[in-house]
Amino acid sequence: MQNYYRDAAGRLRWRTDDEGGLPPSSRAIVSPYDSTARYARRGQTTRWTGFLAHLTETCSTEGANVITDVATTAVTTSDAQALPGIHTRLKRRGLLPAEHLVDGGYTSLVHLEHAAREHQVTVTGPLPGNPTRQHRRNEGFDRDDFRIDFDRQQVTCPQGQVSKGWHGPYPTSSPTAAPLIVARFTKGQCQPCPVRSQCTTSRDGARNVGFPPRELRELQLRVRAEQHSPDWHARYAVRSGVEGTVNEFAHGHGMRRCRYRGQPKAHLQHVFTAIAVNIERLSGLPPSGEAIPSRLPTAFQDFLDQHEIPRLKSWRAVSS
Repeated sequence: MQNYYRDAAGRLRWRTDDEGGLPPSSRAIVSPYDSTARYARRGQTTRWTGFLAHLTETCSTEGANVITDVATTAVTTSDAQALPGIHTRLKRRGLLPAEHLVDGGYTSLVHLEHAAREHQVTVTGPLPGNPTRQHRRNEGFDRDDFRIDFDRQQVTCPQGQVSKGWHGPYPTSSPTAAPLIVARFTKGQCQPCPVRSQCTTSRDGARNVGFPPRELRELQLRVRAEQHSPDWHARYAVRSGVEGTVNEFAHGHGMRRCRYRGQPKAHLQHVFTAIAVNIERLSGLPPSGEAIPSRLPTAFQDFLDQHEIPRLKSWRAVSS
């Protein structure tokens, strides 16, 4: 019934966006073999039907890195929504890290604040930038050009005009988005402005500026400033190691092919795969007291060495 509907005459017709309407991706059945699988699209090339697995592992420079958590979610669930559950499970097992290096998809401002407050965990990852049109196009006055005074509940624009309204914070529909305070400028302030075209394109000629509450705004500014420091980039570079783990799961253990139907059983497959990876890594450690042998170079690294092609400095040092 998701694909067909009956029109006014009682005739059975195929559903389209214009006729009958299609269900949202979170409810659309896309596989005849598993009614709980969903369709996902990331970027321009990545598409799949099934579920989404989130992997967490240690990143110590000594010993083997092991998988500490595996989460299986619907593909229509954003990465940031999975982060609170990961921290809750790690806390229950006594495995919470002091710093959690995550992909940019997990760095919701709300969850960064929640992880620090509830679990004393510093979440490190690229925080999304300023979403305003002016910032994206690098032209005109964006939100960061306005001076915010939380004590007086006023916002001053680059031309010196002070806002006439302060409303909120308003809750947002997304569980990963911060609540917004909205400062409003009037038509009388904006319409006579000689640089109005660089500030707003609204029909009434007035500008509204939205921003999170003070605590979240201060966290936002601090994190964005830290992201430009060499120390932050050096710490965050360690996260690239988990990409190799994802590749190991996908190509070494066939995790992209579920042998069972339904999300609970798919999760069991993911957990068993993580256990197998941990056993494989721990069994490869030398006996206690012996030095860990150097990691052998890959075939690609051997090829570069044979042809005297220099490696990138960001690559891990490898000795044969």
